[in-house]
Amino acid sequence: MPPEASSAARRGADALRIGGLTRLTGIDFPGRLAAVVFLQGCPWRCVYCHNPALLDAAVPGALSWPAVRAFLQQRRGLLDGVVFSGGEPTLQSALVPALAEARAMGHATGLHTGGMYPQRLAQALAHLDWVGLDVKAPRHLHDTVTGARGGAGRAARSLRLLLDSGVALECRTTWHAGLFGRDDLFRLADELAAQSVRHWVLQTCRGPASSRDVLDASDLAALALRFERFECR
Repeated sequence: MPPEASSAARRGADALRIGGLTRLTGIDFPGRLAAVVFLQGCPWRCVYCHNPALLDAAVPGALSWPAVRAFLQQRRGLLDGVVFSGGEPTLQSALVPALAEARAMGHATGLHTGGMYPQRLAQALAHLDWVGLDVKAPRHLHDTVTGARGGAGRAARSLRLLLDSGVALECRTTWHAGLFGRDDLFRLADELAAQSVRHWVLQTCRGPASSRDVLDASDLAALALRFERFECR
């Protein structure tokens, strides 16, 4: 990267609003020991959100990108990669130059996203080695689960971008029957399989359920048949 381009990228990345940093994880970037940079802000209000403190985009960052940059520089050769998570990291335009900087340091780069901003995702793809895409619900229930209107089409465009890009992709869905029922879960599996998704992770959590909404071993086996790789966590 030419010096003037590197300087401009650095200034852009410095605007990143960072809500937190996990210095080492073995589970957020498959097959790698990585750091996780949590970015502030998300347009969705999923009821099962694990990081509600990151939802408000107006909250100032708890860490600066120069501080995180220095940490990543110090961990060159010790970490296998860095993951940008959230919140919804593609909400921030500074994501793309930050990814470019992390890559330039020699780190593999990963992204956790719900796909709300396909245009920015498209800009980020050249700087990514792996993406974990949160597939919230079958298309007709997407707005209900996310608590926001208009996201289903954007998420679908993001999925298509990722499938066409060749970047390593893990689709995952958090599910319990209080979100949507077993039949709709199978409908979602069919939607993903029809688009040639190869790797789907079902993340089950506790919620209200009737006996017909509980998954058994035969259900999991049937879901697994739709994908090259299927996991239930």
